[in-house]
Amino acid sequence: MSLPIPPDPSPQTTPARDGAPDAGPSVAQGAAPRSAQGAASPADDRMTPAQTRQLLVYLAAAHMAAGAGAHEAEEDVVRAARAIGLPGVQMQANPNGVTLGLGHGEPATFESVEGSLRLDQTARVAAIQHGLETGSLTPADALATLRGLRRQRARFPVVGMYLGGLVVAAGIAGILQPTWPSVLFAALASPVTVALIRLTGRRLVPAALLPLFAGFIVAAAAFAAFDAGLVASPLRTMLPPVAVLLPGALIVTGLSELVAGAMVSGAARLAHGTAQLVMFAAGVAGASLLTHAPSSAFVNTRVDELGPLAGFIGLGAVTIGICLMESVPRRLAPWVLAVTTLTYATQWSIQNWLAYPAWAGACAGAFVAAFSAWVMALARPTLPRMVLFLPSFWLLVPGSLGLVSVTQLAIDPHESWKTATNASGAIVGIALGLVFGTSAARGLRVTIRRARRGRASRPA
Repeated sequence: MSLPIPPDPSPQTTPARDGAPDAGPSVAQGAAPRSAQGAASPADDRMTPAQTRQLLVYLAAAHMAAGAGAHEAEEDVVRAARAIGLPGVQMQANPNGVTLGLGHGEPATFESVEGSLRLDQTARVAAIQHGLETGSLTPADALATLRGLRRQRARFPVVGMYLGGLVVAAGIAGILQPTWPSVLFAALASPVTVALIRLTGRRLVPAALLPLFAGFIVAAAAFAAFDAGLVASPLRTMLPPVAVLLPGALIVTGLSELVAGAMVSGAARLAHGTAQLVMFAAGVAGASLLTHAPSSAFVNTRVDELGPLAGFIGLGAVTIGICLMESVPRRLAPWVLAVTTLTYATQWSIQNWLAYPAWAGACAGAFVAAFSAWVMALARPTLPRMVLFLPSFWLLVPGSLGLVSVTQLAIDPHESWKTATNASGAIVGIALGLVFGTSAARGLRVTIRRARRGRASRPA
């Protein structure tokens, strides 16, 4: 549930790192191509080894910036490399950078990963991947597109951020704390979070302190509203306005990487996500000291005044808000809504109709999110799987539960054990559901491909 921080608008270049005359601009930094670098033009299909390394390492860095796990990025790039005639590619990906060589003993290139991609940019990366695998896009065209990826402007750069942030916050409030005061508080407080995000993008607020500042300001307002008798359970009321910053997806992706064997990347994501939660909790603790919040303000109580339909209405609001903030292409919006609806309906049914614990609902929801996104992408290869899948994390809200437990642990350790256990169970459940859903979908993909090969090999 971590929102991409807008990159610095000034172009930057990355020095050559593999012995080539110039390794070209970093796709993660948004630099523009320069003719002096000798890059192939879109009309020129001839690629030097240095340019081929640039293409593949840029593609790998783009996959990582789009939120893919290290093992997924490596598999995608290896498939693309084989499709263009390079079966011996070797690479290692982690959240901060990618190292890639075209074969054993060949020169290697390193590319840093700086900042996240919006969902519209993620869709472009998926199109490049599909084009390389099918041969519908030449390597030269793919390289040119990747070089201009960061320059792809959002459809609504300012209005979309503020309006989308407001709608997302109100929608999450309808799911987490369905009361009118909480929904109103979320709508009023969300511009603070968006403003801090934009200031961070301009480097006026240090990125490392963004969780601290956002947690402090929003929590202080929530505690003041609680003291005035305007809201109940301020701990849950303060979560929706900052939910776009919480590292739920980061933590769950880290767990899934550990399960898949990507130890370095998984451990790094878990450590970074935990540090962000601690920074949020420090901001909330500071706000509680400033406002002299009583211990009753830290009770994790869900108050439902709007009924079960509030969650489904909130689901629609969250999807619309994500499409605005992330510039999701219009053709993809119905598919995103389909995946988020399936995810939330599964989670809600498990927890309410079958009365299973929260971790079971989270696990089932994550399984459905991963599996349905894969199946839709298999049925229609032009659909970007990550764009369909990532918004579901905003509904499973593992980061919110983690912030609740960390904050309670800091304020009142005796009352935090149950919440911490529930949060840990939900996070592990989501990670397991993600792994199971992805594995099932990959098995289905292998079965379909084998069936197609069998039909193609039969004599007429």
